[in-house]
Amino acid sequence: MERKLHVDLQENSYDIFIEKGILSLLGEKIKSIYNGEKIFVLTDKNVNKHYGNKLKKSLEKAGFMTKFMVLEPGEATKSFNTLPSIYDELLDFKITRKDLIITLGGGVIGDLGGFAAASFLRGVPFIQVPTSIVAQVDSSVGGKVAVDLERGKNLVGSFYQPKAVYIDAEVLNTLSDKFYKDGMGEVIKYGCIKDREFFYKLKSLKNRAQVMDNIEEIIYNCCLIKKIVVEIDERDLGERMLLNFGHTLGHAVEKYYNFTGYSHGEAVGIGMYNITLKSENEGLTKKGVAQEIKEILINYGLPYEVDIENNDIILDTIALDKKNMGKVLKIIVIKDIGESIIYDTIPEFFKGVK
Repeated sequence: MERKLHVDLQENSYDIFIEKGILSLLGEKIKSIYNGEKIFVLTDKNVNKHYGNKLKKSLEKAGFMTKFMVLEPGEATKSFNTLPSIYDELLDFKITRKDLIITLGGGVIGDLGGFAAASFLRGVPFIQVPTSIVAQVDSSVGGKVAVDLERGKNLVGSFYQPKAVYIDAEVLNTLSDKFYKDGMGEVIKYGCIKDREFFYKLKSLKNRAQVMDNIEEIIYNCCLIKKIVVEIDERDLGERMLLNFGHTLGHAVEKYYNFTGYSHGEAVGIGMYNITLKSENEGLTKKGVAQEIKEILINYGLPYEVDIENNDIILDTIALDKKNMGKVLKIIVIKDIGESIIYDTIPEFFKGVK
């Protein structure tokens, strides 16, 4: 059964389609929103091995001329230094502003390919086909595209909305346990910030099989929350910041380990628990909420604490965070499960937090 959400952003509006098996039907589906001939597909080696041929066949059966660029998997690929090679491939394929780019992959490919689309020829239309839980519930929706610099994540980017998002939950069956758990870190975040009932539903699921039995509903619920928030605040200056719960500290933890220690979802879990522990101590959060978060993270095999010897390095990274507004650092804290606020502070708020 196809589930559909409409993201209403005036001239930048688009639809999100959630349907098991949609990848095999993509060629015909795309014809309804794109009448050109060329499609450039950006993916990585892991995803291409499982789904590259399936997408290629679907697109070519629908009459499209395709070119695939296959990159190394992992956060290190989402580098500013990767862009020139992508631009060269786009030039070789003679992509114009009337053609189309597809990002087939997780958050790294979606962010990187989206930024390449936004910046090449000042903007080429693109479609997100997310293949990880993180990408399906979060990064593929909302138009945030970016690359990393050596000094931090997502420091060069743009807001560039896709023409559509096609989500096939079947592709999640080939995710390793590590990336399954990674994705559930972001899913749990949605319950924490906006949906108490959803949080406890997630807490009641006992294993991956039970999650997968409910996965389309889970994806839909996360995308619905994100859609509503993005419609209110497309450019991340207010309400949309709530989606960053756990991320300020999480990004700093990722950077501390040079993106090789903890995955994004693991780091976000650590961030959510530790900031809530701190906000409880500051009287901003109801007592016992951090324990609730700790319990659900343990249920999903996610870490909740990390031993960092040099907290000053964490503070330095946080000082470069995009959520710094002048001398004020805007962080997200939850007053209770399902109730989040934006709290103005300074990076020193995190002093002593691990």
